[in-house]
Amino acid sequence: MAQAEGPARPGTAPGQPSVFKLVLLGSGSVGKSSLALRYVRNDFKSILPTVGCAFFTKVVNVGAASLKLEIWDTAGQEKYHSICHLYFRGANAALLVYDITKKESFYQAQRWLKDLENEFHPGEVVVMLVGNKTDLAEERQVTFQEGKEFAEGKRLLFMEASARLNHHVAELFGTVARELLQREEREAAAQPRDARVTLNQRPVRQAKCCAR
Repeated sequence: MAQAEGPARPGTAPGQPSVFKLVLLGSGSVGKSSLALRYVRNDFKSILPTVGCAFFTKVVNVGAASLKLEIWDTAGQEKYHSICHLYFRGANAALLVYDITKKESFYQAQRWLKDLENEFHPGEVVVMLVGNKTDLAEERQVTFQEGKEFAEGKRLLFMEASARLNHHVAELFGTVARELLQREEREAAAQPRDARVTLNQRPVRQAKCCAR
């Protein structure tokens, strides 16, 4: 897709996209790596469980603007839960992924949300709840309405997807990308014209909880 040149955003060199950190959170085997691989490389294959964290990047065009997503795919196994907090600190966005065929993974996504709420101030990060594996709808344990109602109650974005079928994968990342750009534009508009502020450099702040 051809990229139209637009005005440089604060803190971004002319012609360079803004950089945002996005983390994938959720229990093991819900398809976090599959979603990332499908989105970045348009590929799907059996993947071994992530150890620690995997890293992907992708430049996304949204109209005349563009941004670079740094996608951090965290391990879902319980033994890695504590160290995953190190990866999502400083994030601009998060995908909370669960498997629609496993109710427990839906509860685990809610646990990850609590971890985010302990780490960030309300509204500080863009959060989307993602129900993956819609290709296995006949085995569904979490209804669309359950996911939607939980997301609405917590003011999260929500979408169901299938990494295997490439259903709604680009759409969910694109929705997050648009929200990130809109937030950046609102922040820029709120700044005095003569203020030299680097929007992508988040202010130094005290953590809301002790390091784990």
